[in-house]
Amino acid sequence: MAERSDARATFEVGGNSYRIFRLDAVGSEKQLQRLPFSLKVLLENLLRHEDGENVTRDDIQAVLDWDPKAEPSHEIAFNPARVILQDFTGVPAVVDLAAMREAMRALDGDPKRINPLAPAELVIDHSIQVDVYGNRDALERNNEIEFERNRERYQFLRWGQQAFDNFKVVPPNTGIVHQVNLEYLARVVFAERKDKEGKVLAYPDTLVGTDSHTTMINGLGVLGWGVGGIEAEAAMLGQPITMLIPQVVGFKLTGSLPDGATATDLVLTVTEMLRKKGVVGRFVEFFGDGLSQLPLADRATLGNMSPEFGSTCAIFPMDRETLRYLELTGRSEEQIELVEQYAREQGLWREDGDPDADYTDVLELDLGDVEPSIAGPKRPQDRIALRQAKQTFERHLEPMLEERAARSSNEESFEDEGGAAAIGAQQATPRGVADVEMDGKKFELDDGAVVIAAITSCTNTSNPAVMIGAGLIARNALQRGLPVKPWVKTSLAPGSRVVTDYLERTDLMDDLEALGFYLVGYGCTTCIGNSGPLRPEISHAIQEHDLVCCSVLSGNRNFEGRIHPEVRMNFLASPPLVVAYALAGTMEIDLTSEPLGRDKDGKDVYLSDLWPSPQELQEMITAHIDAGMFESNYGSVFGGDENWNNLEIPEGELYEWDDDSTYVKNPPFFEGIEAEPEDVNDIEGARVLALLGDSVTTDHISPAGAIAKNSPAGQWLMDQGVEPKDFNSYGSRRGNHEVMMRGTFANIRLRNLLAPGTEGGVTLHQPDGEKMSIYDAAMQYRDEGSPLVVLAGKEYGTGSSRDWAAKGTKLLGVQAVIAESFERIHRSNLIGMGVLPLLFPDGENAESLGLDGSETYSITGLDGGDAKEVKVTATPEGDGKAIEFKAKVGLVTPKEREYYRHGGILHYVLRQLAEAESPAPA
Repeated sequence: MAERSDARATFEVGGNSYRIFRLDAVGSEKQLQRLPFSLKVLLENLLRHEDGENVTRDDIQAVLDWDPKAEPSHEIAFNPARVILQDFTGVPAVVDLAAMREAMRALDGDPKRINPLAPAELVIDHSIQVDVYGNRDALERNNEIEFERNRERYQFLRWGQQAFDNFKVVPPNTGIVHQVNLEYLARVVFAERKDKEGKVLAYPDTLVGTDSHTTMINGLGVLGWGVGGIEAEAAMLGQPITMLIPQVVGFKLTGSLPDGATATDLVLTVTEMLRKKGVVGRFVEFFGDGLSQLPLADRATLGNMSPEFGSTCAIFPMDRETLRYLELTGRSEEQIELVEQYAREQGLWREDGDPDADYTDVLELDLGDVEPSIAGPKRPQDRIALRQAKQTFERHLEPMLEERAARSSNEESFEDEGGAAAIGAQQATPRGVADVEMDGKKFELDDGAVVIAAITSCTNTSNPAVMIGAGLIARNALQRGLPVKPWVKTSLAPGSRVVTDYLERTDLMDDLEALGFYLVGYGCTTCIGNSGPLRPEISHAIQEHDLVCCSVLSGNRNFEGRIHPEVRMNFLASPPLVVAYALAGTMEIDLTSEPLGRDKDGKDVYLSDLWPSPQELQEMITAHIDAGMFESNYGSVFGGDENWNNLEIPEGELYEWDDDSTYVKNPPFFEGIEAEPEDVNDIEGARVLALLGDSVTTDHISPAGAIAKNSPAGQWLMDQGVEPKDFNSYGSRRGNHEVMMRGTFANIRLRNLLAPGTEGGVTLHQPDGEKMSIYDAAMQYRDEGSPLVVLAGKEYGTGSSRDWAAKGTKLLGVQAVIAESFERIHRSNLIGMGVLPLLFPDGENAESLGLDGSETYSITGLDGGDAKEVKVTATPEGDGKAIEFKAKVGLVTPKEREYYRHGGILHYVLRQLAEAESPAPA
């Protein structure tokens, strides 16, 4: 292999000179041609950071010699160029950095050493809720409420913006992090740092983010993915992301989308295919001549849904469409030329007819085969062809009706005979119906009613075709005299202000508003669970009659309990279909063959009558969207409004913690930290805190959504003098460990099999079997000196990259999680908090091994953290025979084992920085 110096070269673009690290200096044309695009980006990253220690020539050679069929085995250190955060995960990240400054001082180090080394940008987009909707004041009022609720958090972030170098904040009321990243923050090719000789470096834009949908940027040819806040903090502090050179699954696209099919339909089809294939922990890379028929917005939609596939990323190469989008979004001519010339020079450019790279596996899709679809009722990968939506809904409804009938029978046994008969007769009917009077109108609300219809989330609001399509559906519906049903809570939450501009320029905003889709805010809103309250009349009817109601949203997540606690089924759909279902008001309709309603002349109106033609859509996009919109909206993106700029900001390099704050507290993670880590010991005498099944998501584990008055977190807040109306959400209180640890495992849909027949954060304390909240049990076990374990099934920790799913687990006293399989980010987060991930033997689980969670557990043979396998012994109470099995240790890389030995990644980083500052021994 060539020496490192041979890879350095001078590169001229537009009269400017740049330093680059040439891939062809270390690899032959044949080697580079067979490498997927994403691995070429990793190769350049290694070349640029080669230091003989963290990155070696062997690492570079391992990428060049990549065997697509081999199981990943070679660890590399990836150094992302930047880090992006959203406020839910960003606030605790900044809290941790502030706490690390305190800890650094305790270790006699300089607190200022705790400072982002890579550019870190935080976009506040997760806090706004749909409290007010259906009128022109909704946006202003929701923003006012947002600042009332989050003043402490925003003051803290403004302190961070001043206290830390390389840290910028995009204020509230601007847009969704991934759309802002796509439209403005992404560089595609960096040219900002200088090497030791003073040359400006040109290199690919790469990143990690504290949101799993960071992968949206993959649509622009930028390699990046979601990590936990813990790992992102380490990256900000200069720590590489350690990873195994991944397998890469190629996804070949041919043809073009048919009329009537949207990017949403495409992404739901691809999600279903890749979930079925199994791509967890792999890269996915799109290729083929079909890419020329796929606009950048459609590519970004596909990249966004990578977490729903289960892949690490879902990336596209750079090509002419990349340049077209950069021009559209107002990037400079110099930047666009740099991107094109750099990509061509480094073999990162795509043209039709290019030879295919080598891939671990290949899937293929003719875009012409995509049909209108939705997904649900509780997982994004469960695609439903629109023509089958009605019957699929009815199939899912049936067991819910049976459960309701069973609950009715149980209630009957506790009531007096006459009352029970009345209840039983009412609730045992095939369908629940409630008579509702609201705003002077009377109507029936029944099972299957769509009570939330939300055009929201980064996934789709970045895409002009589906947003303008939604507006045209609204316009055509108004012309035919079709109204939205009165029980539907409608909302419009675009991902950036550019969307508002083009909807206003086309006059489609008026049409959407006329149907009730008023602008409620710029943020994730419904998709993140900030759907806000239903009308009291609707809420009362649902609760009183135990109705199975639905939401339809243009988002990417629809897990149980996420969208709204009173909504049992949640369906993902394109923005035009969100409008259509709002008009229908029910899921019990076949939109492909049944009328949405009747027009003013009494004629049936079908969805096909309202659907715009592709020509109409394209003409509107071409005529009304230009670079000027992006330039004007992003010209002062970090400036903020009056609410933001009037905040009082504390000063100083150390944060002045307020003991009375219920939003921001100094976390206990670094209490008593010593310069050297403690020895790793076996785990003895552990109890099971929770026994969980398959597909337990981070939404189940991590506190999210509303805080219930009778929950441990709600009780704590009331003890601090906070009234229930001011609880805000768990997400907004992520900077307060007291709230978050009390909300861990408290999701209303969590089913802890240790306490059968229950839902929510309930467990049985052992050995007495007393039923109590998971938090209360954890505290009792702590007082008793009992370490804790969690037992789980397949895909443990799927969903958003919630760092508190790991932080809360740690603070409750859990030392190990034993599961059949883990989602990549959550496994990494557990390690980052010093919690040991273990895997049941292949083909085994708690049930097959005869474990019921009442046993006492020992985990032996850890070998100081170096063990690949440990012995687990579960000893039942009394004279029962102990159950023994071998568990695989989920510490994959040497760096992960090092993090675990230190008690977590931040402890490791802190000690490294403190040690580097200490004077050398005499």
